[in-house]
Amino acid sequence: MGLITPDYGLLVWMLISFGIVIWLLKKFAWKPILQGLKHREEQIAKSLREANSARNEMVKLHEQNAEMANLARQERDAIMLEAKVFRERMVKEATDKAQVDAKKFLEQARLTIIHEKEVAQTELKAYASTLAIQMAEIILRKELSNKQGYEEQIRCIINEMTTKN
Repeated sequence: MGLITPDYGLLVWMLISFGIVIWLLKKFAWKPILQGLKHREEQIAKSLREANSARNEMVKLHEQNAEMANLARQERDAIMLEAKVFRERMVKEATDKAQVDAKKFLEQARLTIIHEKEVAQTELKAYASTLAIQMAEIILRKELSNKQGYEEQIRCIINEMTTKN
């Protein structure tokens, strides 16, 4: 039963030992432990502030990236629109130039046709007048005395003219 019943002498020595341990801890270990805990608390608070600051910085960077992406999209859209307008203008200019060139070509062809027609008419008139002169010459060379001779003479002239041409 010695284990269950307390001994007063042992109890006093245990209290004195516990007091000495407490005094030693308070004198030598309590301040460093408290300082270590305080330092650790400050480190944790500093780390939390830095993490918070880093999180805020990341949010700002993300917003800046989104803003830059929007700006890049807007610039791309503006460049695409400008290129589209430029392309349409170039196509319109090329179409207009082609139409003007086609009109010039048609007008030149029309003038050439008119000129060729006039030349052909002039040649035809010259040929017809030459034929008329040749016919008149043949008729005048021969004097006609009677109608039968006249008709025969015309047939000969026609035959002669058809064989020449």
